[in-house]
Amino acid sequence: MRIEPLAVPSGAAVLDVLPRLELALGGGHPVAPYAAGSPPPDLPPHDGESLPSDLAVVVGTSGSTGAPKLAMLGTGALRASVDATHGRLAGPGQWLLTMPGHHVAGLQVLLRSLVAGTTPHVMDLRAGFTPAAWTEAVDAAPRHDQPTYVSLVPTQLTRLLADEGASERLARFAAVLVGGAATHPDLLARAADAGIHAVTTYGMSETAGGCVYDGQPLDGTEVLLGQDGRIHLAGATLAHGYLGDPTRTAAAFPPFPGSRRVFLTDDVGHLDDSGRLRVDGRIDDVVNTGGLKVSPRLVEEAVTRLDGVAEAVVVGVPDRDWGEVVAVAVVRDTAVAAVPGRPLALSGLRDRLRGILPDHALPRAVLEVDALPTRGPGKPDRAAIRTLFETVGE
Repeated sequence: MRIEPLAVPSGAAVLDVLPRLELALGGGHPVAPYAAGSPPPDLPPHDGESLPSDLAVVVGTSGSTGAPKLAMLGTGALRASVDATHGRLAGPGQWLLTMPGHHVAGLQVLLRSLVAGTTPHVMDLRAGFTPAAWTEAVDAAPRHDQPTYVSLVPTQLTRLLADEGASERLARFAAVLVGGAATHPDLLARAADAGIHAVTTYGMSETAGGCVYDGQPLDGTEVLLGQDGRIHLAGATLAHGYLGDPTRTAAAFPPFPGSRRVFLTDDVGHLDDSGRLRVDGRIDDVVNTGGLKVSPRLVEEAVTRLDGVAEAVVVGVPDRDWGEVVAVAVVRDTAVAAVPGRPLALSGLRDRLRGILPDHALPRAVLEVDALPTRGPGKPDRAAIRTLFETVGE
């Protein structure tokens, strides 16, 4: 048994890979998907005897920092994920693919369709994701009696909600899965007001995609919290580990008290009063300023509630006096009137946030950008954003 690199094209041509994915899902014919037109993945040396017997897919991770890893997903994990997703939603249905098919979120849309016996409709992303392209894709999709689903990242949902026609079409779906990055509560409230059934998802390549929906683990998944709030995930959807990397496999998939095998995420979180998981952010994203810790997500949610701000990402940048300071990169909301050419003033931003955030969490640097750098489907590239601030300071 050898792993076969699988070039996954964009647009409707992505459907050409369905027979090969179906063969992989049947067992014994594993593939490593990658974007067509880019170099194939550099697979470590391997042989059939060293691979998990049910290996189906080797998928690259797309975390916000660090070198990509190759997660080995077995047929059991993938089928458990598909079945649990259908069990949480309204059953198998018709999917619209709006993400690259080589990433785990897009890959799962293809696999769910295979298991459901349907063919996904595909939105062509080669010219980018726009409300007009979305509207055209939805209108071109054939009508079905089955429930319809789509997976989006928060940025895509934001763009669609800003367009009345696109928003109306989004409300036609039985469920809109939203994941890949943190979803602002206000964005979910806007979606609900528009009659959209948005379902937040949390998971990663190592868990075969989303395994916690709206803060509740899917059937067969368990959420465990370490003493430091670090999130551990257990259950049937876990990957076997990382291809050719036993050291990182042992570190990321340790035994948990009780001898359960878990995936040790890089996120911290807590359970709210209703027992739902709330993800507070990544461990290495926490800003330590003057000896006090600041969760970027709390600051980002406060900043994006301000008029005139569409998106915000917070990073820590080095500072001689404070160690690190809170720095925020923002994208203006073009629908809100603003004085052309006038930058967002740091002093004004701090004044508007004072009383909402504790003083130590108030930003000490602000930078306006046309678009936030991303890594993978919708994940903010915090390393790139941090570099922007370092460049500004030169």
